[in-house]
Amino acid sequence: MNPNLEVQIIAILVAISCSLLGVFLILKKQAMMGDAISHTVLLGIVIGFLIVKDLNSIILIIGAVIIGLLTVFFTETIIKTKIVAADAAIGLIAPFLFSIGIVLITGFTGSVHLDLDSVLLGELALAPFDRFIVAGINIGPKSLYIMGLILIAIIIFITLFFKELKITTFDPTLALILGFNPLLINYLFMSLVSVTAVSAFNAVGTILVIALMAGPPITAYLLTENLKKMLIIASAIGLINAIVGYQVSVIYDISIAGSIATVTFISFAITLFFNFKQGIITVLIKRARQKRSYIMYAMLFHLYNHENTIIEQREASIETISEHLNWNQKLINKMISRGIKQRYIQTQQNIIKLTDCGRKYALKAYKELIDSI
Repeated sequence: MNPNLEVQIIAILVAISCSLLGVFLILKKQAMMGDAISHTVLLGIVIGFLIVKDLNSIILIIGAVIIGLLTVFFTETIIKTKIVAADAAIGLIAPFLFSIGIVLITGFTGSVHLDLDSVLLGELALAPFDRFIVAGINIGPKSLYIMGLILIAIIIFITLFFKELKITTFDPTLALILGFNPLLINYLFMSLVSVTAVSAFNAVGTILVIALMAGPPITAYLLTENLKKMLIIASAIGLINAIVGYQVSVIYDISIAGSIATVTFISFAITLFFNFKQGIITVLIKRARQKRSYIMYAMLFHLYNHENTIIEQREASIETISEHLNWNQKLINKMISRGIKQRYIQTQQNIIKLTDCGRKYALKAYKELIDSI
């Protein structure tokens, strides 16, 4: 297989795996827990290495999973005291465990290829050099098979425990009442997060793991609130980010992990500004339309309140409306022009009058405003 294709496939597998797990972390409001685990599992890797002296041993992954679960346990224990907030608890535990890992790396693993830069930054371009040899036959990069198996495990876990994950994510108390064990589901899920994080270290580094666990899920959340759709959209966005990010890195000869992380943010930013549901541009357009509507309401209500009164002519004159509503000449001219165009008003000798259509619209708008209060 072409090395470039191998790197691309590994990036895609990591992106989809992290995106699927990230959806539940985001919904649990534990996005920073993914960040914490991605760093603290370093301690498990180092302890595992110090025990077996072998970078390829399964003990390293087991150690990483144990430390990942300890991170969750210690953090949730502090949160349950209700003395310290969740973000503060993560801010205490994660740096503590991560710093122990750094101390152990610098103090006891100086003679082996286990350093902070390789863990944080990763290098996808080197992944194809670590081959999987079976009976003397080279069958491809280890990372490809490892991440493929992890992705399959994540899909199976989500499929089998989808109902439990959904209930424990949105309402842990209800899950307990219904007989589910939210604590068990949570620790099984966090075990998967730990395994995914440590397995992705060699290939992509923790920075990209964090970016992929947060970026695609948050982007998907901006597009839908349906959990199944969110999982599918997050996976698709992660896949696209991995492909585009890798191709950009090849074209400009830059860091693959950095390029994918950058594309991940750009895709989020584009969605944040331009998605039709709740993008910033959409919100600004809606607010502008609401503002224009309320200004029109103010003029129509004013005219309706003073219809058929003795002082109608004075109150309905352009100058009086401008004065009472504190509008400048430019705004009053614009609203009169718009009102005439929409057939809500008509003007006669500097006096503004409601049309039948305008009267009906004013009454309808007034009722809707009252009902919304």
